[in-house]
Amino acid sequence: MARDRLTPAEAGEIMGVSPQTLANWRWQGIGPAYIKLTPGRGGRIRYSLAAVEAYMRERTVQTGTAA
Repeated sequence: MARDRLTPAEAGEIMGVSPQTLANWRWQGIGPAYIKLTPGRGGRIRYSLAAVEAYMRERTVQTGTAA
């Protein structure tokens, strides 16, 4: 994917969650970092591909290793 800025639908597809889940996470102050392009509740949101990948990498759990 050549684009670095993802819509919530595109980011959700990569992460395996719905755009509504991403909206809930933003409201709760969790989830990947995002960019708000316009003000207000209906503001346009974008995610950088790097932020989505970093968020998933931070939550990757290695199994089979000594704890």
